[in-house]
Amino acid sequence: MVNFEQLHLIPRLLDALTAEGYTTPTPIQEQAIPVILEGKDLFGIAQTGTGKTAAFALPIIQLLQNKGVHETSGHRAIKTLICTPTRELAIQIGESFAAYGKHCHLRHTVIFGGVGQNPQVATLRRGVDILIATPGRLLDLMQQGFVHLQHLEIFVLDEADRMLDMGFIHDIRRIVAKIPVKRQTLFFSATLPNDIVALAHTLLHNPVRIEVTPPATTVDMIQQSVYYVSKEDKKLLLTHLLKDQQLTSVLVFSRTKHGADKIVKELLSKNIQAQAIHGNKSQNARQRALSAFKQGQIRVLVATDIAARGIDIDELSHVVNYDLPEVAETYVHRIGRTGRAGLSGVAFSFCDHADKVYLRDIHRLIKKELPVVSDHPFVLNQAYSAPIPPSTPSHHRPAPPAAANPVKRKWFGGPNRSR
Repeated sequence: MVNFEQLHLIPRLLDALTAEGYTTPTPIQEQAIPVILEGKDLFGIAQTGTGKTAAFALPIIQLLQNKGVHETSGHRAIKTLICTPTRELAIQIGESFAAYGKHCHLRHTVIFGGVGQNPQVATLRRGVDILIATPGRLLDLMQQGFVHLQHLEIFVLDEADRMLDMGFIHDIRRIVAKIPVKRQTLFFSATLPNDIVALAHTLLHNPVRIEVTPPATTVDMIQQSVYYVSKEDKKLLLTHLLKDQQLTSVLVFSRTKHGADKIVKELLSKNIQAQAIHGNKSQNARQRALSAFKQGQIRVLVATDIAARGIDIDELSHVVNYDLPEVAETYVHRIGRTGRAGLSGVAFSFCDHADKVYLRDIHRLIKKELPVVSDHPFVLNQAYSAPIPPSTPSHHRPAPPAAANPVKRKWFGGPNRSR
């Protein structure tokens, strides 16, 4: 078994890893760290929970530390830029750099929107070596002249598939146009739609490709199951399941922000401590909710997909898909919130009549069918809604019956999804 010493990490990093309780590298760390230390471009395909942040943060810190701190005109120049899609993920990457680099003499900062820019600008003026940023705020501060990237040596694009899902592709291209052509680029994505492959080809030069988990496969340690339940009974089923005290920390996924707030209201009425995290919440409110969840002050966190992408909780016991995702790949990301770092996890999915089309897409993607739990008090009467055969093309699928209260599907576009 490979250990971190065999990856040729410097003693300062090894000491930090020991303090963090790290013993052996994950597959993505074992494969990526030597490649990055050699200065090569990297195309990494890795799902959430695989230890990806350490896979790029550790070698970046070592590369910059070995070169020493260089100042340009009396000011530290940004040597590494890490672009990530959400504020939560940016913050957590920043926390990782702080933990791993605590014995090194590097400065990093995190910038994102939704908060005042003045403290961020003040930190940038003092000079940083590593900048972690969301695209919108980064471009804004670049245009204002507070961020200069002409001395950049390493560019990291993290969660590239989510960047595209959130519409950041044009922002990324504008950022890339402002950084040096001669650079080391590290590109990470959990899935490989055609758009991602095309983007990677434009950014990377002779990259080493590392794929630690085949695209769209689910973690074997996660117990997955589906509950057929009507849309109206979902809230009753959720409170029923939460009577089991083994559900110690539960992340519930809602399709909409309004839906997330309704779920929280229902849980609070049943004396179940819960909070919501989504785009309509202020940054401070989102961080307070996440902190309370991590510290065990609340048992249930209800989130939308975009807000949850940056949530990193080592011992999350359960994920509940209150609403099945409209894009099958998102299911993999959701359940990957649990079962992290080799631990087991449990994922429950609720499926009403209108959700069946999404469930069929998930089955095709993961190449297996989820076990059905039928011994619960809110089993959906499926007599009037025949299941859709797995072989039925999406454009030939019958619409759900009117009685099922079908939800309107949001169109995401992307390869092979034109209409």
